[in-house]
Amino acid sequence: MIRTLRPNLRLLTGLAHRFQSTLVVAEHNNDKLTPITLNAITAASKLGGDVSCLVAGTDCAKVAAELCKVQGVNKVLVAQNDCYKGALAEEMTPLVLATQKQFNFTHICAGASAFGKNLLPRIAAKLDVSPVSDIIEIKSPDTFVRTIYAGNAISTVKCNEAVKVFTVRGTSFEAAAVEGGSASTETVAASSLVGASEWLEQNLTKSDRPELTSAKVVVSGGRGLKSGDNFKLLYDLADKLNAAVGASRAAVDAGYVPNDMQVGQTGKIVAPELYIAVGISGAIQHLAGMKDSKTIVAINKDPEAPIFQVADYGLVADLFKAVPEMTAALDK
Repeated sequence: MIRTLRPNLRLLTGLAHRFQSTLVVAEHNNDKLTPITLNAITAASKLGGDVSCLVAGTDCAKVAAELCKVQGVNKVLVAQNDCYKGALAEEMTPLVLATQKQFNFTHICAGASAFGKNLLPRIAAKLDVSPVSDIIEIKSPDTFVRTIYAGNAISTVKCNEAVKVFTVRGTSFEAAAVEGGSASTETVAASSLVGASEWLEQNLTKSDRPELTSAKVVVSGGRGLKSGDNFKLLYDLADKLNAAVGASRAAVDAGYVPNDMQVGQTGKIVAPELYIAVGISGAIQHLAGMKDSKTIVAINKDPEAPIFQVADYGLVADLFKAVPEMTAALDK
C-alpha cells in the first residue's frame, strides 16, 4: 500500500523560523545606544529565530550591558579595539564577516541611518549578495517591503540570497523595550587593522532640543522663511513645545540652516506624533521624509501648496504673523 504524505505547512514554516538567526549591528557612541538600533531589533525579532547584537567599539561595555536588558535579544557579541574608533566601515566589515562565518547568521541588519547605509552595502558586496535597503515591513524571512519613487510606490522584494542583508527604516518599527531582557554576552575576537582609512575627529552640533529623528514633536521650516535669521521664529516655537527643528531641502540649499537639519528623501526620515511644516510647499522629496507623522500641521500662505494634501490641519496664513501668535498663545 502506497501512502501519499502531505507536508504540514505550519510545521515547515515553524522549522524555517527556528533556523533563522539574525545579527543586528548596533550603532552607538561607546557610551549610549543609538535609538534606531532598538527599531532594528524589533524588525529582526519578526524574522523568527535568535537575535544577536554585535557591539564594536573602543570601550563599549556600558552599551553591551544596556543591550543585554533589551527584550528580544538572545546574545550580545562584544568586540573592543582601537581600530573600531569612529565605527569606520572599512574596519567594521571584516569583524561582521568573521562573526557571520562563526555563528552562521542567516540575516544581517542595521538601522537605515548614516551608519547603516555606510556599512551594510559594503558587507553585502563582500558576501557577494544583493542588499535590501530601508525596509518598512517584513512579510517573511525572505520577503521584505520597501518604498520606491520617493515613497510614492511600495515594492515587495523576495530575496533568495544565502545571507539576507538589509537596513531598517526606524520610523516603521516600534522600538524594542529596553527592560525585561536577559541576554548573555560573549566576546568575539577583533579583526586585524585594515588601515584603509583613519578616524580623525568629528564635530557635533550641541543642542538642548530633542534629536530630530527621535523627537515626538518636529517644527520644520522651508524657503518661505526667507532667511536663516527668521528660523528664530521656529526655535522659539520649538522651545515651547520641546520640539526638534527641521528644514526642507530648499531651505538647506539656500543656506538658511545646516544640512543635518534636512528632512526628506535625501535627508532624515521622521515620524513624530506632531509635525508642523512652516513655509514648506510640500515637494515629493520632502513628503517622503515626514508623511508617516501621526499628525501633520501645515502653515503656508499659498492655499494650493501640495503640503495641504497630506496635512491633517492646514492654516492659510502669513507665517510671520501666525508663528509668533502660536508661540504667544503657548505662554498663556
